[in-house]
Amino acid sequence: MPEASGCAGWAAPALAAVLARVRESADETGARFPLYADPVTGAWKSTTRGSWTGGFWAGLLWLRALATGDSGDRSAAADCTRRLAYWAEQDTATRGLIFWYGTALAAGPGQDGAAAALRDEAARACLAAYDPERGLVPWGDAFGGPRLLARADGVPGLVPLLAGPANGGAAAAYGHLTRHLTLCQSEEPPRPAWQAGTGATWTPHAAPPPGWSRTVPWLLLGAADGLHCLAEDGGLWEAVERLAAPRLAPGVPLVPRAREEHPPSQPVPSAPSDPLDTSAAAIEAVALLKLAALARTTGRGALAGRAADRAHRILRHLSEEHLSPRGGLLNGCYDAEHRLAPRHELIWGDYFLASGLATLTGLTDPFTA
Repeated sequence: MPEASGCAGWAAPALAAVLARVRESADETGARFPLYADPVTGAWKSTTRGSWTGGFWAGLLWLRALATGDSGDRSAAADCTRRLAYWAEQDTATRGLIFWYGTALAAGPGQDGAAAALRDEAARACLAAYDPERGLVPWGDAFGGPRLLARADGVPGLVPLLAGPANGGAAAAYGHLTRHLTLCQSEEPPRPAWQAGTGATWTPHAAPPPGWSRTVPWLLLGAADGLHCLAEDGGLWEAVERLAAPRLAPGVPLVPRAREEHPPSQPVPSAPSDPLDTSAAAIEAVALLKLAALARTTGRGALAGRAADRAHRILRHLSEEHLSPRGGLLNGCYDAEHRLAPRHELIWGDYFLASGLATLTGLTDPFTA
């Protein structure tokens, strides 16, 4: 696999460290779902049902099982995935995050039948929630607040979930993706959240705030999956290249601040107290690896080269500068606005770092997870 060349000396040990941390975390949390961990002690804040991040923990367990080939590790991953079933009928667009990443390594042909069935159930439920008038699956009210929102973090996972062959949702997947890309890219930097108004109108929503570090990474990830799973790109490449261009410009920091109210290609000094968000960088790296693979097959060689180079540099930087001795990705920011877990290990940060490293080492391909 091309990604594996030139990174064997650092990517494989980094992946092994992250997967060792998965085993340690599983021993600590048991049947609960880890959410974020103290950067000093490594102790996890965990949840009973997994919240919107439960799929990333299941995904990490499946990655461990793939790496070890151990039947006990496989059973643990399958059990965790089954415990996500509560979310299938909950009103939230984060079902994309929960059920795509929680089943990606399990639901293929000849794999875990229960995981595949759960993914199909969730896909049908999400398709039923699609609002054709608004052109999206609304954010939902499962976590409180307004239901009729479009949010950048409601895109990844949900696009390929909707487009699954069993439910005929390709049109819904395309509508959901393009609605979010159009709204979020109507401001610079892209605004992560919009609220439905009367008729066909949309107004900016305050949370997450403008400049949120994960806005572009989440959108790039969803767009890459859309380009991969939808038969017609319908102008998606143009939107994606416009979204990616500021990230691929020279001099853009490899790890963003949790809030950046300026284009990334024009960085300004941040106060020392402004937290980094390594989880945003890990998401971006995985998205860029996907885009690089797609660009190679569509005659976009220059884009493929720039995207792959940045993804490699991000993953190496995270592995060498932000990995704890335990193997967790530190300096992720859960919620900068409320100062919640601002310099912590985040379960989705660990997942996307592991996913990117798995691609670089040849354990998976860019679209396996």
